[in-house]
Amino acid sequence: MPILFDSKKQVFHLSNAQISYVIGIEKERYLTHRYFGQALPFYTGSNALQRIDRGFATNPDESDRTFSLNALPMETSTQGTGDHRISNYQIRSANGSNITNFFYRSHKISSVKPALDGLPSLRSKEATTLEITLYDAVQDLEMVLVYSLYEDQPVITRSVRFHNQGTETVVLENAGSMMLDLPTTHFDLITLNGAHTNEANLSRQALHAGIQKIESSRGTSSPQHQPFLALADPSTTEFQGEVYAFHFIYSGNFTAQVEVEQYGSSRVQMGIQSETFEWCLEPKQAFQTPEVVLNYSTTGFNGMSQTFHDLYQQHLIPSSWQNKERPILLNTWEANYFDFHEADLLKQADLAKETGIELFVLDDGWFGQRNDDASSLGDWHENQEKLPQGIAGLADKIQQKGLQFGLWFEPEMISKNSQLFEEHPDWALQVPQYPLTEGRRQYVLDLSQTAVQDFLIDMLSSYLSTGKIDYIKWDMNRHLTEVGSLAFPAAQQKEITHRYVLGLYRVLEAITSKYPECLFENCSSGGGRFDPGMMHYMPQTWTSDNTDALCRSQIQYGYSYLYPPIMMGAHVSPVPNHQVGRSTNLHTRGLIAMSGNFGYELDLTALPANELEEIAQQITFYKKHRTLFQFGRFYRLQPANDFFATAWLIVSEDEAAVIYFNGLARPAVPVTYLKTHYLEEQALYEDLETGQQISGAELNHAGIAIPRIKEDFATLLFHWKKC
Repeated sequence: MPILFDSKKQVFHLSNAQISYVIGIEKERYLTHRYFGQALPFYTGSNALQRIDRGFATNPDESDRTFSLNALPMETSTQGTGDHRISNYQIRSANGSNITNFFYRSHKISSVKPALDGLPSLRSKEATTLEITLYDAVQDLEMVLVYSLYEDQPVITRSVRFHNQGTETVVLENAGSMMLDLPTTHFDLITLNGAHTNEANLSRQALHAGIQKIESSRGTSSPQHQPFLALADPSTTEFQGEVYAFHFIYSGNFTAQVEVEQYGSSRVQMGIQSETFEWCLEPKQAFQTPEVVLNYSTTGFNGMSQTFHDLYQQHLIPSSWQNKERPILLNTWEANYFDFHEADLLKQADLAKETGIELFVLDDGWFGQRNDDASSLGDWHENQEKLPQGIAGLADKIQQKGLQFGLWFEPEMISKNSQLFEEHPDWALQVPQYPLTEGRRQYVLDLSQTAVQDFLIDMLSSYLSTGKIDYIKWDMNRHLTEVGSLAFPAAQQKEITHRYVLGLYRVLEAITSKYPECLFENCSSGGGRFDPGMMHYMPQTWTSDNTDALCRSQIQYGYSYLYPPIMMGAHVSPVPNHQVGRSTNLHTRGLIAMSGNFGYELDLTALPANELEEIAQQITFYKKHRTLFQFGRFYRLQPANDFFATAWLIVSEDEAAVIYFNGLARPAVPVTYLKTHYLEEQALYEDLETGQQISGAELNHAGIAIPRIKEDFATLLFHWKKC
């Protein structure tokens, strides 16, 4: 069994062929972290804990001045009894204090990975789970640390479950999902940061004394900070080196932080953000925290990414879409915005069919009196002036042309100017006596309320039950303010941020499980809620509202640290680009979009014949090589330099392609040979343009000669078939 307990040494050893994770029990009470890294055949304790009388330290064992909780490498923090580093939990007792004493009580090892109640999590039939129960006898509280080890991946998942077995209510003020003490501080901290239309910028900085933290208090995981951090050896590159990576499967407020402490260790902690959270834990009730993925790589950032890609494609997204090809779509947003009539849409659909597009998606503006963003969210009935026969009639006409039909929704929002708000003003998030703050001229529905959840489930089902909708784009275009609910008492108002997320998950679970053949695409003004919690229900995400090819080359590069291309919606859009005003050629826009989940977002009826022909050629090429682009292994070869040049490799069983984006043209360019690194060394690869046969070893080590390019934003494709 991959999880063993040595009762004599009081040590748990979680191991597979790639990693080991070791937990010790000290003084029959305290859980200590002993090792996480490359697989060990067995663990003997060569890295014994060092007991030192630190002098200025508290000692829970009065007979042993060398034993201090503030110096131990812990598996979870303590509260008010000597561990002064960042905490993974905080409980306010019925008497108002913040003291607990959780000691080891028992453990259980099972051959299954249990689902988390009401929360998304990784699935697996090949994972073993360790549950360690800690107990506070004074308050009759249990804290269960849950570890699941994957059999064939360098991955452990962690979460925490709190049980109130006592007779008085306690309040969780902090309910972290994971804490880990690593015995060194010699790391670089890796995060993905950004903004709306500028997501997933890679940040790398050396750890320093104190606390380095990213978080969101916006009600979503946010475009500002992906709920991810990694600790890497300073020498680590895309191709080699050690990485510890942590990713939070949650779609709301979060904190991810590292403390470099006084004695030379690094404490990593991740969980729901505590400043905007409380939970009244009633007697005999339990609280489950979201799950964190711990991913260990010895083969650099590409190795880390391959694990995340495989894990999320096979164990996170809906099973019905794990190995299913995605259609090439045309989205109407940047073509029409709110201004369209059915006749316009049908003309676009005709050209879409002629060029080879497979899915026609009607974006915002089809419902209520929605002629701009000032009204009608919540009034999900068709605008008869634009669509005389409604959605059903339009869908029939689109599908009769041989296209699939998709539809945009923003279910979580409500307009002040809407029938729904007139009828149910209490359904909006709000705090009594304070005005509601608009964002994109809209309010947010209170998804903590069961009635609101049921309304959304019924509304969406009324469209999906017709069988006419093949795809839904689920949007969310603002962050949360006035996070309060008229349906809950004052003592529970700080629960609403988390209850909102739980309500969202309930709606998504109900709809996506009932209609598994419908393709759902997650969106929050692009990457505003691009997180693994949402990917549990929707197999792809609209990556960014910024569709400019140069910007997208950087955004998609950043997100590829965590997600494979098939999960990243990427469209060819008009030029000059609507977000930054830049013009790039259609060839470049096509190759950058093919490096994600491929589609178009422009008015085909406004294009000249030569561009329509080029689009048709792009689509023909993509369909022929769709398996490569959607299911091939994606490797980053060159991070962007000062001129934005970047490159990546996609490899399948019998094909390989390198896409080289030149960025800005520049003088006196050095001669560049781009090494592929990851092709099969002994195999021969035939260049599909020249017919030349080249060994994988030569491409990996000698590389490809990059010609001089005298053009901004030019993109090269190198494409081989395995002989």
